[in-house]
Amino acid sequence: MKIAVIGTGYVGLVTGTCFANSGNDVTCIDIDEKKIAGLKNGVIPIYEPGLKELVLRNAEAGRLHFTTDTASAVAPAEMVYLAVGTPQGDDGSADLSAMWAVTKAIAPHLQDDAIVVTKSTVPVGTNAKIFGMLKELTGRECHVASNPEFLKEGAAIDDFMKPDRVVVGVRCDFVKDKLQQLYSPFLRTEKPFLSMSPESAEMTKYVANALLATKISFINEMANLCEKMGGDINDVRRGIGHDSRIGFAFLFPGVGYGGSCFPKDVRALTAMTEEKGNLPEMLRAVDNVNERQKTVLFEKVKSHFASDGADLAGKRIAIWGLAFKPETDDIREAPALVLIRQLQEAGAKVAAHDPEAMDNARAETSGVEFAERMMDALRGADALCICTDWKAYHQPDFAEMYQLLSSPVVFDGRNLYDPGRMKARGYCYHSIGRVAVDGRKG
Repeated sequence: MKIAVIGTGYVGLVTGTCFANSGNDVTCIDIDEKKIAGLKNGVIPIYEPGLKELVLRNAEAGRLHFTTDTASAVAPAEMVYLAVGTPQGDDGSADLSAMWAVTKAIAPHLQDDAIVVTKSTVPVGTNAKIFGMLKELTGRECHVASNPEFLKEGAAIDDFMKPDRVVVGVRCDFVKDKLQQLYSPFLRTEKPFLSMSPESAEMTKYVANALLATKISFINEMANLCEKMGGDINDVRRGIGHDSRIGFAFLFPGVGYGGSCFPKDVRALTAMTEEKGNLPEMLRAVDNVNERQKTVLFEKVKSHFASDGADLAGKRIAIWGLAFKPETDDIREAPALVLIRQLQEAGAKVAAHDPEAMDNARAETSGVEFAERMMDALRGADALCICTDWKAYHQPDFAEMYQLLSSPVVFDGRNLYDPGRMKARGYCYHSIGRVAVDGRKG
C-alpha cells in the first residue's frame, strides 16, 4: 500500500519505518525542515534500539521517504496516518491543536477512498470530530479509523513487529478489511486483530496506560510501607506475582514512572472523567502517588546526611541514569530531573551519567557536571544515586566504585543490588522498599 505518515516523532517514525519494512511504500511528513533533512541523511532524531538500521535499510530500498510537502505525499496515499503530538494542556487535558491543523491540511488532497487513521493518543470522540471536519471540508464522508499504539520506548520495534494485539476502531467493513490486510504480516502467530468502534479504541489506549500506571504506583506505595514494617518488597513481589491473577509485569518498585505516555495519559483520562461529571478518585491517587515517589530518593539522601550531623550544602552527589527508563534518551517527566532540582536547591553539586540521555539533559538542566564514563561521575562524590536501570549499572566494579567515592554510600532507586552483599562490600546502602544496611567500619 501507499501510506503517508504525518509526524516523525517517536510514534510516527517507528510506525512508518515498520510499515515500510513489511513492503509498503511509505512517506513520512513533518513541518520541521531540519528534522526531515537529517532523516534523509540517516540522522535519527531519537534513540530507539534497532530503529536507525531499519530506517537506513528501507530508505535505501526505496520504500521509505521523507518530505515536508504534505500535498505530494497525501495525494497518492491509500492510508494517511496521523501521528502528531497531543501534549498535555494546562488543565491536564490533551492539546489537539496540531491534530486539527493536520486534518485541515490533508483534506484537499485525500483520495475518495483514502483512509485517515489516528495513531496519536487522543481523547474519546476525536475520531468523530475528525470525521465531521473532513465531511465539512471535502463535501463527502471520508473514512476515518482509530489505531492506538502500544509501543514501549526501548522495545518499540519488537512491539510493532510482534504485537500482543492490534486494536482498530472502524465504522465499516471496507476500512476494517484494509487495516487487517495492512497488519497481516505482523499477526502471523495468531495474535488477535481486534475491531471495535472508534470510541472504544480510543478508550482502550487510555485505560491500558492508566492500569499499568496504577500497578506501578501501587507497588511503590507498598514498598514505602514495607520499609516502615521491616519487610522486603522484593519478597512481597514474589509472593504476589506468582498468583496468576496478578503476575509480575509492572510490579517493580522504584522512583516513579515518567516518559511521554503514562503521566500525560493518566491526567488526560482524569480530565475526561471530570468532564463527564464522574469522580476520577483512583486516577488522581495514581498521579499523586507517582509525583510523591519521585521525591523519595531525595528524602533518603537528606535524612542520611542529617543523621550524620550534616546537610547537603557543598556535598557532591553522583547520579547514574537520567532517562525515565533504559534503552531510550527520553527525559520527559524523568524522576532524575526532579532529584537534580531538589539536590541543587539544597546546595549540593551534581555529577551525572547516562548512556544516551545526557544531551537532552544538558538542554533541560544547568550547573550539572556530565561524565562520559559512568565511573568518572563517582570521583570524589559523597554518595551515588541510581535513577535508571540501564544494564551497564547492574554489574559495576564495586571495588573501583569504593575507591572513587569519597564516602561509600549508595541510594539505589531501582533495587539493582543485593543489600547483604553491599553491606559485605563495606557500603551504606539504601534502596526502595527494603531496610537500609550499613557496612562502613567505625
